[in-house]
Amino acid sequence: MPNEPEKLISGDTVAQHNSRHSCWIIVHGKVYDVTEFLDDHPGGSKIILKYAGKDATEEYDPIHPPDAITTNLPKEKHLGKVDVGSVKKVVKEVTVEEKERLERIKLRPPLTEILNLHDFEAIAKMVMSEKAWAYYSSAADDEITLRENHTAYHRIWFRPRVLRDVTSVDFSTTILGHQSSMPVYITATALGKLGHPDGELNLTRAAGKHGIIQMIPTLASCSFDEIVDAAIPGQPQFLQLYVNKDRERTHEFVQHAEKRGIKGLFITVDAPQLGRREKDMRMKFDDEAPDEQMKEGKQVERNQGAARAISTFIDPGLNWSDIKWFKSITKMPLILKGVQTWEDTILAARAGVQGVVLSNHGGRQLDFAPSGIEVLIQVVEKLKSELGMTLPNPNFQVFVDGGVRRATDVLKAIALGATAVGIGRPFLYAFSAYGQEGVEHALSILHDEFEMNMRLIGAPALREVVPDMVDTRSISAHVVPVPGDRLYDNNYVSMQIAQLKNLKAKL
Repeated sequence: MPNEPEKLISGDTVAQHNSRHSCWIIVHGKVYDVTEFLDDHPGGSKIILKYAGKDATEEYDPIHPPDAITTNLPKEKHLGKVDVGSVKKVVKEVTVEEKERLERIKLRPPLTEILNLHDFEAIAKMVMSEKAWAYYSSAADDEITLRENHTAYHRIWFRPRVLRDVTSVDFSTTILGHQSSMPVYITATALGKLGHPDGELNLTRAAGKHGIIQMIPTLASCSFDEIVDAAIPGQPQFLQLYVNKDRERTHEFVQHAEKRGIKGLFITVDAPQLGRREKDMRMKFDDEAPDEQMKEGKQVERNQGAARAISTFIDPGLNWSDIKWFKSITKMPLILKGVQTWEDTILAARAGVQGVVLSNHGGRQLDFAPSGIEVLIQVVEKLKSELGMTLPNPNFQVFVDGGVRRATDVLKAIALGATAVGIGRPFLYAFSAYGQEGVEHALSILHDEFEMNMRLIGAPALREVVPDMVDTRSISAHVVPVPGDRLYDNNYVSMQIAQLKNLKAKL
């Protein structure tokens, strides 16, 4: 039996359903009945009710993956298409704060004055919306691990060699068999449209121009196919995967990704539950009206932030036995993203995956988890003693992410055996402040830093960046004094405590 044509609904009809008792919204030209979802929405009911009977697309897009509503709302609540010509345009109120933000955008310095990755963060902090900044910059609990990710690199010192011919230096490499102009990749970060209307497409286009590999996030603001379609011919891309409780959906997504040419599947293993990211959570306290905190006599949690609002599908039951299943559904290389000990690295190697990312999710999960660079040192030692494996190894590649701001950080990881290093937040800040041009300039900065520092440490090629070039004796001494990083410290926004209402902090 052929499918019935989708019902066309007038804007006037939608507008009648504008209350808590009957709440319809329009997203991307489709009408949805979200009445029963109001109290379950992790972001609270207030923001939905604001658009009851109206087109909510502009508010929806930056903080939801494109298929969030179609995936999470039962089919019977998908009411049909809206007659676009009959929909009254929502006049978005421009707040005083937003007007001030738009004025600050006009005051951005030219890219020629952006000298390092810290500069992008400094400008992004001034020109992004408070909600976007809170989501991108926040980390778990007291944000100790967030800061340790960066500080750990300061406890590693170079042992530069001299009188070597460094007339030309080559820092290109291969990652999972695919060429990269530098030993870095753009790691997965969610909700790109919070920072810029083009979202993750800024990263795709810049990566293609500069010969860098982008890892596509499961929770991108742009659709997966949109990001793949934006790549130039032959541009390799990886996929970061959050495993869905509904394994059939994961199965379909993985096989679709493989058909689209994705070159590596990075399975996130450090997020059975999302950490408490309090800067992000405080934005929910500000957004929510007091009378929405209590409904029908029960407390309704409305303080989980943007992160919780998009992540309820993640399977906390993911375990080692699932590796076999992944091997059965795809021929893509499998990388476990979020490994935090040498013991789990050994288990991963024995399970037959193609590598691991030593990562603590950018400090956004378990506070006081170790930095990836510190774990790398332990991993190198134990892979050799337990499995007779030395790094770098083409059959089991080890990556690191978190806290990287300079090419020197990357070179320290390469010296210790990493294949490449993932960089996330700095590229978010680059496009939030300057769009695609910002990302391209960030990559150019890294390129210049690599060229200079390869010469200064005496390494004409990456294969000559070896363990003897670094001194790691202080890496595990977490209270050893290190030179302060004034640029990083100036950008860091301290945690806030609860305050009286008229003094309430935004971050």
